Amino acid sequence: MTPPMIKARIVCTAIALLAAAPSAADAAGTPEQRRACRQDAMRLCREFVPDVKRITACMQKNVRKLSPLCRRQFR
Repeated sequence: MTPPMIKARIVCTAIALLAAAPSAADAAGTPEQRRACRQDAMRLCREFVPDVKRITACMQKNVRKLSPLCRRQFR
């Protein structure tokens, strides 16, 4: 896995955990990553929560539609 893919997976894991179990979200991803991508994940990939692999694929597929703040997390 390349470093950007690892970072993207961390972000998506955090988003999935935040949606599925808010108290567990503190353990995955950074607060900055969660803040940057949560709205985009809910807007573009809501139907895949909490499946991290599918959220990751969806976010990568829609990288051009991500907010600039979230897009930076995928670099």
